[in-house]
Amino acid sequence: MKELKSAKKWLASYGQADSAVADLEVLMEFFDAGEVSEEELDAKYNDCLALIDDIEFRSTLNKPEDELSCVIEINAGAGGTESCDWSAMLYRMYQMWAERNGYKVSQINYQAGDVAGIKTAELEVQGDYAYGLLKGENGVHRLVRVSPFNAQGKRMTSFSSVFVHPLIDDRIEIDVNPSDLEWDTFRSSGAGGQHVNKTESAVRVRHLPSGIVVECQQERSQHQNRDKAIQLLKSKLYERELERQMVEKSKVEATKMKNEWGSQIRSYVLDDRRVKDHRTGYQTAQTELVLDGYLDEFLKAFLMNKSADSSNGDAD
Repeated sequence: MKELKSAKKWLASYGQADSAVADLEVLMEFFDAGEVSEEELDAKYNDCLALIDDIEFRSTLNKPEDELSCVIEINAGAGGTESCDWSAMLYRMYQMWAERNGYKVSQINYQAGDVAGIKTAELEVQGDYAYGLLKGENGVHRLVRVSPFNAQGKRMTSFSSVFVHPLIDDRIEIDVNPSDLEWDTFRSSGAGGQHVNKTESAVRVRHLPSGIVVECQQERSQHQNRDKAIQLLKSKLYERELERQMVEKSKVEATKMKNEWGSQIRSYVLDDRRVKDHRTGYQTAQTELVLDGYLDEFLKAFLMNKSADSSNGDAD
């Protein structure tokens, strides 16, 4: 049913674009006859261009994992309270982007900072192509601003790392041996009411062969958290397998990926009113809009740039 739904969506997009181009051709005939203005023709042309650009953009999401939901993991870097506050700003930014685009968002793990913000947090974003759209957010995000936590009003630089993991579903099978798992339970932290905070409903699982550790405190019951933790563990094992295949396929491309993974990918300079992606060169002066979740142009620029690089590599 999911495959059928995806195919119907592509056909509907094509049909919409095809119909718009046909209308444009008719409008061109009316323009030649002097029955419509150049402004009307330009407006229709721009509508057609936007539809075709959107199809071209979404055609970059052609990997099996691109269609999946995802988990966004945010970790504060060096910088104490300032970095924890920056992590909370990123958390809010992704939450607002997801809600604006019709995705279901839920909190999986949340560890508050000592004074403000968060040390680490994980958001689950459920919906078609969530991973494909957000996978370019992997990396270090840099904030430059006049700090509200500094009495002298100094300009401070903070770093937070973002990791986006595909959340596998029943279309992808991952076998996990129960004897390879080591479980712990603990009390949940943060909001959630008396039941959540007074019972050991949160779980932590360690996959011994890989060393991967997953924590989950999203649900009210330990049983539900165990199920979610297994799903997250399988997702991370799947992601690791994708990375292994990439290394085998191309040593050069694997090196490029590793450099991007741990490097500064985007700078948010609030006092100069500039947000710039260092991989694509795309930037905007609308810093407030970006922090309110208007990320689509950054996501599109990354995916289109990556698609162009792939095409050039194939040509070489």
